[in-house]
Amino acid sequence: MRIVIIGGTGRIGSRLARILEQQGHTVIIASRSTGVNTITGEGLDTALANAQAVVDVSNLPNAAPNAVLEFFTTSTRNVVAAEKKKGISHHIVLSIVGVDRMPPKAYFRAKQAQERLVKDSGIPYTIVQATQFFEFLDNIANYGAKDDAIHLPAISFQPIAADDVAAILASVATSEPTNGTIAIAGPEKEMMATIVGKYLKKKGDPRRVLSDPDANYFGIEVNRESLVPLAGDHQRIGQIDLESWLHAR
Repeated sequence: MRIVIIGGTGRIGSRLARILEQQGHTVIIASRSTGVNTITGEGLDTALANAQAVVDVSNLPNAAPNAVLEFFTTSTRNVVAAEKKKGISHHIVLSIVGVDRMPPKAYFRAKQAQERLVKDSGIPYTIVQATQFFEFLDNIANYGAKDDAIHLPAISFQPIAADDVAAILASVATSEPTNGTIAIAGPEKEMMATIVGKYLKKKGDPRRVLSDPDANYFGIEVNRESLVPLAGDHQRIGQIDLESWLHAR
């Protein structure tokens, strides 16, 4: 297959490209560094020529909420328009578990808008909603730091390794579109404070990690099941647990 990866030089995209190439597929990396700009549309038609599938793992980290919304809506509209011209038969987008249950705020609002554009595009699609990555545990701990402790929301947590995300995306990209959503998560489900506490202990960080009913998740109020797949969701579970991920690092 000929598969285009939007954001193919990033954390997930680079891993996904390596897996697909090892499987014998032709991979086209679509990023600004390769001459493709999804905001202006530059290079999209050339990148998508003769491709069967497009995987969008693009991101705009550390940006203001309005900038993130503008990025995802503009980029997705341009990609979808190019896909229609080139006859792409499968659009895959990486999103967030629980995004459809979140209030329309900040980053979640942008991903909600992106998902709607994909669903309404008329192009066969699969939305892959992932739980938070192990690679962001430091960010979560730092956000909850207060005095000599870390205060985290009292919620369930089922983080996944970036390598598992890439492996599942590779499987989805080489399969038929579902025209639906797949929720993916790691193999361990515990309270957020428990998992972050285990991680920090392995790092030698002595700070206490507390489940705080008043704590939020990067400014968003969440309930116990906001960030994990729900019963009835179409799920795929990764293979890498926290211990294995830490050992590999």
